[in-house]
Amino acid sequence: MVHASRMATGQNPAAQAAETVAVVENPQGSSPILLICEHASRHLPDRYGTLGLTPEQLESHIAWDPGALGVAQELSRLLDAPLVHASVSRLVLDLNRDPSAPDSIWTLSERTSIPGNQNLDPTERAYRVREVYDAFHGTVDGFIEPRVKAGRTRCVVSMHSFTPVYRDVPRPWHIGLIHDADARFAKSVEAGLRKDPALVVGMNEPYSPADRVFHTLERHAERRGLAPLMIEIRNDLIRTQDGQASWAQRLAPLLREGAQAL
Repeated sequence: MVHASRMATGQNPAAQAAETVAVVENPQGSSPILLICEHASRHLPDRYGTLGLTPEQLESHIAWDPGALGVAQELSRLLDAPLVHASVSRLVLDLNRDPSAPDSIWTLSERTSIPGNQNLDPTERAYRVREVYDAFHGTVDGFIEPRVKAGRTRCVVSMHSFTPVYRDVPRPWHIGLIHDADARFAKSVEAGLRKDPALVVGMNEPYSPADRVFHTLERHAERRGLAPLMIEIRNDLIRTQDGQASWAQRLAPLLREGAQAL
């Protein structure tokens, strides 16, 4: 495991311990797939306190994607694939958004107001972009570039989870596969999943690139000509280690076959 990209935790960086923003696991993995998990953590560095939120809110989906990291780590093991994941909550800055977008730092998530993100001055916003966004995506760029040049990486998979109910509307899908113009990888995995008639599979559900949730894959896969795939698993299915392992075991052979077919 390689820890990288640290941010200052207090107002005086020289006087504070550094905070890890990005973690690279299995960096020597042989798989042509790079796994990324941007919403892996609910951790808030000390400088942000609780952002005015309750413990229950900080455990909820607004702070992270529950279960996504566990699935990604098990996939990393099963596929022998490298994994880059965040270790800072998306409440500080959403790594899957362009940093110039207003919602890269949420002030309202679904129906929850985030007091500590209200009325940020430009200096604080710039600090978060530099210390969180630039640090994380710089780590991914630095890791992936030599692998692509060496022909070792052909596709990028971004792992996420979604809530069973959003704004009082139940979501029927067990899993969603999100893709843009390059649907090769997504279609391959879809074909494998649909062999199980009990699974409800959504293509570009519950989100699509039109919702501006494809930023990481645009930056790290599409512009390099790599096959992109964003996977969303309903989070009540992966709350436990058993659920995470089960979904990883289901997905691993489909991802392996899809990558080989590219």
